[in-house]
Amino acid sequence: MPGEAPVPDGELAARARAGDTGAFEALVRRYQAPLYRLAVRVLDDRQEAEDVVQEVFVSTWRRLPGLRDDAAVGGWLYRAATNRCLNRLRSRRTLPDDALERLPDSRPGEQPQRVVEAAAGVQALAAALRGLTPEQRAVWVLRELHDRSYAEIAEAVGTTPVAVRGRLARARADLAEAMTAWR
Repeated sequence: MPGEAPVPDGELAARARAGDTGAFEALVRRYQAPLYRLAVRVLDDRQEAEDVVQEVFVSTWRRLPGLRDDAAVGGWLYRAATNRCLNRLRSRRTLPDDALERLPDSRPGEQPQRVVEAAAGVQALAAALRGLTPEQRAVWVLRELHDRSYAEIAEAVGTTPVAVRGRLARARADLAEAMTAWR
C-alpha cells in the first residue's frame, strides 16, 4: 500500500528463516539491483555479475539459519557479494577483450558529440578501475557507488575501517592520476 513503511530487513530475515519464502523474495527484490550494480562495477562483466548475485542469494537461503543478527542481513549480503567478486577477480588471468564493449549504453536523445565524450569517459574510468587491485576496486565501488560506511565496507571485505580508509585513499589517488586527461 502507498505510504506504508517497508518491512525492516530484520523482520524479513526472521520470517524467511522460519520458512516464509515470500519474505525471502522480498529481500531478493530489495537487494538484487544494488548487488548486481556492485558486481557489474567490480567485475566489469554483466553475465558474471548475474551469476554472482544468483550465487549469493542461493547461498544466503541455505545459510539463513546461521545468521545471528537478523538486522544485519543487508551487510551480510553485501559481504557475500563482495567476497564472491573478489574471488572471481583473483581467479582471472586477464580481462576479456570485449569488456569495454559491454559497458552501459549512452542515453538516447543526447547530442552525438556528448554521447561519444561520455562513452569515452566511461571507458577511461573502466580502464582505470581495472588498474586497481581487486581490494581497492571493491572498496572504491562500495564507497563511491553504493555509499556504504567504512565500517560496512570493512565488514564486507574482511578488514578494519582504518585499512578501508587506506585502500580508498590509494584507489582515489590512482584513479585521479589515471583520469587527469578527463578533468
